[in-house]
Amino acid sequence: MQNVLLVILLLLALALIIVVLMQRSEGGGLGMGGGGGGGGMMSGRGAASALSKVTWIIAAAFLSLCVALTIIAARESGNSSVLDRLGTEQPAGDVDTTLPGDLQGDLLPPTGGLELPPAAE
Repeated sequence: MQNVLLVILLLLALALIIVVLMQRSEGGGLGMGGGGGGGGMMSGRGAASALSKVTWIIAAAFLSLCVALTIIAARESGNSSVLDRLGTEQPAGDVDTTLPGDLQGDLLPPTGGLELPPAAE
């Protein structure tokens, strides 16, 4: 189910990109350029071309699908974590902390008292 919705979301994203790039640039931000008689989204008249209406419809579908996917993912995850689903839990006692060969004495702190190893000359 999620995979199908993700494919639809991808197609909506591509359609939204194409529709936005097809629109005529009027200069200025948020459609506030292009003269006094423009019909941008921010104007008082609110007259919108068919292409901008399609943009709003695709954007609304995109956002609602994002919310739907979020709700579905939250329901399926429940209270489990990613580590619970992996099933590769290892008890803490099974971890091997020994170092190979002669490195073990050099890297570990001295044991017992305040004795320090002799300094190399």
